[in-house]
Amino acid sequence: MRRWWSRFGTALRFTLIEQARNGLALLMVVLFVPLWTTLAFTVVARTPLRFRIRAVGRTVVMDGNILVQINGALQALSLVIAFMMFVATARSALFDQRLVRAGLPRSCLAVAKCATLVLVAALVAAYTTAWMHWFWRPEQPLVLAAGMFTGALVYGGIGIVLAAVLRSELAGMFLTIMISSIDLVLQNPLINPDADSPVVRFLPAYGAVQTSVAAGGLEVVPAGCLLLGTGWAVAMAALGMTAFMARTRTHRPRTARATPTGIEQAAPVP
Repeated sequence: MRRWWSRFGTALRFTLIEQARNGLALLMVVLFVPLWTTLAFTVVARTPLRFRIRAVGRTVVMDGNILVQINGALQALSLVIAFMMFVATARSALFDQRLVRAGLPRSCLAVAKCATLVLVAALVAAYTTAWMHWFWRPEQPLVLAAGMFTGALVYGGIGIVLAAVLRSELAGMFLTIMISSIDLVLQNPLINPDADSPVVRFLPAYGAVQTSVAAGGLEVVPAGCLLLGTGWAVAMAALGMTAFMARTRTHRPRTARATPTGIEQAAPVP
């Protein structure tokens, strides 16, 4: 067990270094997230909007710029985290395979990537929540951060899944933008007056949006939404890790076998 933890530490160090080398993603975190949330709060009108929190059976009325800022913050998080995980997973593909061939267990690499996702999502979610706190005071700041965190986890898992099936960073970024836009635009009450439609319950960020809005205007913790968001995050992470394990699978060497007529095609070593 001690040896496994030692190898896990090595894998975690490699994954964190890979994230730190992604200068564009770090720049997006530092500049894009606060820029988007600031513009959403200052440009959008303060006209009160109604938003249905289905988990607690209540409707909250909040200023439009606050609701749009919450939605925009989640969209910024989804884009940044998905892009970070996609790029890191795609760029390290060959290196991961070499590590596996060198004897590093695939389980160590998979758990290290999950741990990196959790750490990065937590840091960016805390940073985003702290920035939003400059403009208004949510009723439950910790629950708001939890909603942001679950949304980041969901799209981080989606980024890992896309990295397993795509090789182009441009294609990965395009699909991430499309998925998050469809997901969060449909839940934006300023753009979609029917944002509380039952259909949106099947969208990936539904739990995160409901949790974040409830934390902003209510004193009730929407436990059901938190569980739903966590379920989506676990499902996406599991799917991404399954794809990662399949991609880094090593094949047994093959040896040639002599026959009376010459050399037969190589057969797997038992």
